[in-house]
Amino acid sequence: MGKISKDLFAPADPSNGGDVIVRPSLNYWQDAWRRLRRNKLAMIGLVVLIVLTVLAVAAPWLSGYDYETQNLSEINLKPSGGHFFGTDDFGRDLWVRVWWGTRISLFIGIIAALLDLVVGVIYGGISGYFGGKLDTVMQRFIEIVSAIPYMLIAILLIVLLGPGVDSIILAYAITGWVTMARLVRGQVLLLKQQEYVLAARTLGASPVRIIARHLIPNVIGIIIVQITFVVPSAIFVEAFLSFTGLGIKPPLASLGNLLNDGAQYMRYQPHRLIFPTIVFSLILLSFNLLGDGLRDALDPKMRK
Repeated sequence: MGKISKDLFAPADPSNGGDVIVRPSLNYWQDAWRRLRRNKLAMIGLVVLIVLTVLAVAAPWLSGYDYETQNLSEINLKPSGGHFFGTDDFGRDLWVRVWWGTRISLFIGIIAALLDLVVGVIYGGISGYFGGKLDTVMQRFIEIVSAIPYMLIAILLIVLLGPGVDSIILAYAITGWVTMARLVRGQVLLLKQQEYVLAARTLGASPVRIIARHLIPNVIGIIIVQITFVVPSAIFVEAFLSFTGLGIKPPLASLGNLLNDGAQYMRYQPHRLIFPTIVFSLILLSFNLLGDGLRDALDPKMRK
């Protein structure tokens, strides 16, 4: 076969058509953000969460009242220009107490998410990557931990350490990471046999580097979605414990004890129950809407 000459080739005429780029090139996160923006309910949830977070941080500072200062001359006032949410039976401003309680609830939810992110991801990644006897032992330990009810641990810690934020967070730290660890382990078991993982192992990459640089980044979508469901779950548990009198105690405000106080005066002072209920419901609804939107946006199979 003779040598092929360059004279036999000529540039293609662009007027004859050909491949056309119909949309800009996007990476994974840019494409996920584009799809998330198209989900109106998820964006509404995100905006509401941002507004609630800003109010929880700024409203108590900008107000002239304190969440625990009593004023017996302003007992059980209706909502007005001076007290946007009214006052309680000790004359404390409910506007400040509601947003202070929102701050406490969001703080507990964020700490719970961080515990899931650190403990659950590391534990699940190690268990799934190494497998074998180590995986068996680690999974049996998870089964033991998950068999202990969270409420039982929370009540025991509250009895031993006293009610408060520390007891609730510590109880969640003991059991709350189990679901995340199982999710991460399942995904790592699927991914560790992929070609890029085998190539990294062949090139001498350490297990820590493979888990941190190759496996965990490929399950980050599931981790983010799980976190958006962990936060409202932890907030609900705190509210339930505080509502039943086992959680945060007055004068420190939380949405749970505000709902408990408002329920006692629901017939004569309905505003004391209405405002904390609205804020509490908006937090849970917004996180669930955002979580559903992120689940769709971060799933490659949902791409169109």
